[in-house]
Amino acid sequence: MHQLNYRHLYYFYLTAKLGSIASAAKTLHVTPQTVSGLLSTFEAQCGQPLFDRIGKRLQPNAMGKQVYQHAQEIFKKGNELAELLRSGDAQTSNEYTVGLTDAIPKVLAYEFIHQTMLANPKVRFVFKEGLFDDLLSEMAVNRIDIVLADRGVAPGAAVSAVGHSLGTSAVSFFASMPLANRLKAEFPDSLNQAAMLMPGVRSGIAFGLSAWLEDRQLFPKQVAEFDDSALLKLFGAEGFGVFCAPSCIAEHVEQQYQVRWIGQADTLQEHFFALTRHNQTNTTIARQIIDHATALLAAPAR
Repeated sequence: MHQLNYRHLYYFYLTAKLGSIASAAKTLHVTPQTVSGLLSTFEAQCGQPLFDRIGKRLQPNAMGKQVYQHAQEIFKKGNELAELLRSGDAQTSNEYTVGLTDAIPKVLAYEFIHQTMLANPKVRFVFKEGLFDDLLSEMAVNRIDIVLADRGVAPGAAVSAVGHSLGTSAVSFFASMPLANRLKAEFPDSLNQAAMLMPGVRSGIAFGLSAWLEDRQLFPKQVAEFDDSALLKLFGAEGFGVFCAPSCIAEHVEQQYQVRWIGQADTLQEHFFALTRHNQTNTTIARQIIDHATALLAAPAR
């Protein structure tokens, strides 16, 4: 295919979305024969079929699903452009996509971003959660505007991105009320042999936490390990063990999960980053998110 025919792509897009040639023809106000003919032409140009027939419905095959996803983005942007030209307002149809790694606490992400959302009421914010490398890959192809993570981009990484250090936070320990009441007075020694919920190896704090415990000859009973920080806190709230969270959100953690603060590891620091494409570093929204997050982490913890 030397050049994409957007009319053919649109007929394919509607057929895939609606599930049948008849439905697409009705929406387009053309005959089913017209839709069928253009679909055949488009598939010939693609060099392969894009649909599987399931009864009377057309189901995109593996390649068809990929083409459909791209078509969605293309026509979504087209609609936004049409709205922008119609209104003359540069902010009318803006969309800003934020990627969050599993290790970023949801409360912290809220604190990083909510002021920016309030300051940009005409912008539609989209949040995507995923693995660090997957989010960077999506950012590289312009599907994500900024990634919030607990680590930066390693030197020599295949994906080019600008890393912005947002700051650090000491790490605090929490537990359900009965468990916290037993452990708080003798913290940190009370952590020895205590049930503990550990962050997964993808978390930026995992190795530092293990080293901090070993340096103090503390050997808690590691009950479970979690990549998802929100799931870890839920189990902690139900009394399964002690867990960690950044000290800068200690009050939020106590209120949201009804747990109690036990103590803080001042020498154990969790580092947070914002990652952007090179051409997105100085956009207004990226700058606002980075500035708000930096100010939050710079504020004194409890």
